Amino acid sequence: MPPRPRRRTAEPQLNEAARLADQLQAHGYTKRDIARIINRDPSLVSQFYTKHKGAAFVPALTHVLAAVQTAGITDTTELAALAARHITRRTTAAGTRARVRTKAVLITPTGTGTGRAGAQAIASGSARLRPLIAEAARQGLRMAFTVRMAKTSYLHASGSRTDSPGIRRDVIQRADHTEERSYGSATTGGFNAADFAHRVDQAGGDVTSAVHRWLVENGRIRTDAHITHLEIRTWRPR
Repeated sequence: MPPRPRRRTAEPQLNEAARLADQLQAHGYTKRDIARIINRDPSLVSQFYTKHKGAAFVPALTHVLAAVQTAGITDTTELAALAARHITRRTTAAGTRARVRTKAVLITPTGTGTGRAGAQAIASGSARLRPLIAEAARQGLRMAFTVRMAKTSYLHASGSRTDSPGIRRDVIQRADHTEERSYGSATTGGFNAADFAHRVDQAGGDVTSAVHRWLVENGRIRTDAHITHLEIRTWRPR
């Protein structure tokens, strides 16, 4: 008896958030870029496809896509500011604002941990990064950080070995006249997380302010410089 032909399974239907994310990716944005625009973790964008999440972000993504297609806005910081005006917190059945579900600070057994703060989080002092730094300090880890700001905010020329020597990522230049520069690495030894945790405590828990102060004190940036993105990385010293 001849084998029966296999039935083709229907392709899963994408929800509206996933369709909008697809269109943004067609314009050159990655899932990580989209996550930064809506100020969420990149894993959430992946869940637009796998778990049909993202309904709350449809208005924001719709306006962002329109800004890209019709207004020609390409800078993720500007798009994030636009998206923020169209993102509302979930509500409970009683109509009250739902509590934000947060993920525990994740530091692997090797001491590796990463935390990022975009435009909205920067404005509130990058508070989400404080637990990561505190836990890294508790475990005696080393840390490094990457900042993004206007090119004119840096005191040293792009690629200067005096500014950030021996960093794997070196300098990343953006189309919006900003640059990402990294400070500290496993190669150079990085910084003592406990020292930075103390700086954060002195700044009243404001991670952005603590990093900004370090950069000013060490002659890296102008005093009026404005950090637009911040990333913290940790590892266990050998």
